[in-house]
Amino acid sequence: MNTTAPALTPTTRALAWCLHLLIVALLALAGGRAVVDGRPHAGAIVAVAVMCGLVYAAGPLLPRVRRSRRAAVWWLAAVEAAWLMLLVLSADGVWLAFPLYFLQLHLLPRRAGLAAVAATALAATGAFAAHQGSFSPAMAIGPALGAAVAVAVVWGYQALYRENEQRRRLIEELTATRADLAEAQHAAGVLAERERLAREIHDTLAQGLSSIQLLLSAAERTLPDSSGNAARYVTQARQAAADNLVEARRFVAALTPPALEGTTLTDALRRLCATTGARHRITVRFGVTGTAVPLPTAVEVALLRVAQSALANTVRHAHATSAEVTLCHLGDHVALDVVDDGVGFAPGRLPAPDPESGGFGLAAMRARLHDLGGALTVRSSPGQGTALTARLPLAASPVPPLAAPAGSPHANAPEDRP
Repeated sequence: MNTTAPALTPTTRALAWCLHLLIVALLALAGGRAVVDGRPHAGAIVAVAVMCGLVYAAGPLLPRVRRSRRAAVWWLAAVEAAWLMLLVLSADGVWLAFPLYFLQLHLLPRRAGLAAVAATALAATGAFAAHQGSFSPAMAIGPALGAAVAVAVVWGYQALYRENEQRRRLIEELTATRADLAEAQHAAGVLAERERLAREIHDTLAQGLSSIQLLLSAAERTLPDSSGNAARYVTQARQAAADNLVEARRFVAALTPPALEGTTLTDALRRLCATTGARHRITVRFGVTGTAVPLPTAVEVALLRVAQSALANTVRHAHATSAEVTLCHLGDHVALDVVDDGVGFAPGRLPAPDPESGGFGLAAMRARLHDLGGALTVRSSPGQGTALTARLPLAASPVPPLAAPAGSPHANAPEDRP
């Protein structure tokens, strides 16, 4: 029967066939002994045994019985009614109580199954005593022992089945998590390389071209004859340097992290908070204080990465139910606060960074902020949640802001100077 399980495994299919064969054998035994021993009503016993077998065989063959719990219960009632008729005619019908226990426990809810098993055991004991003409406690041992064995086997199998399902779901979740982790690591590597290229181009090529442009302008002003070939060549060189500087800045802008493409840091943080709250069981709120000003791309990237790392740590380690991210514009500097209500930790007892596992965490955040002249502050204690603050200066950032191409959200930001 496939009424309670979504699919039969080879083991359960073999057990079902063993149950079918056992019932057929016991029915054949009851009918055969009635004929061989010449018992009264032998013909009726054989007829009822055949009828019971046909009713039982109809269950696995009828699609409605296999699909509907209600139909299966009615089928079980019909089988039990046929068995009771056989039990009235022959004492050998007592042996069919054992396979009936399994059917009842399999098709009925737990309490109803136990009640049906108890009723079947009492009926078997009473019928056997009636056929023997007397009653003794030994007559109840067989049906009671069979009922206990059936309950233990069925409940044990159900427990194993639930455990197997839990393990299957766990394996599926681990497989999906492993795939997500590999994808996230790949994406993080790509983004890190993009940021490194943007930084290198900005700090070397773009700054060099800008310096060349300024030097050529100075040379142009010091030439004695502004109408000669030398002045014309200097002007052309200066223009070429300016054109290449624009191209370099456009290339750097193209390497901006996807979360900041076509949007502002505020929108990117708001989207990050919404995505984190949707994917994990945590409420993440976002807020902005102060008067928003255009921020250098390097500052935006650093604050976005700190927010991503902080929220990832909150989800992975803090077991928090809520977190709050606040972007604070404070005039000459900008700050990002990430506060959660998690389990907290002792900041002074953190393990050393493990480069092989990629576990840099707070050390990576501090290094990123330090490169821009900023600082990271962490306040936490066990059981008291965690508050993280990242501060970056705007006036004297070691990495000048990157100029964005026309039409981008940062097109109005101050142009960087060498």
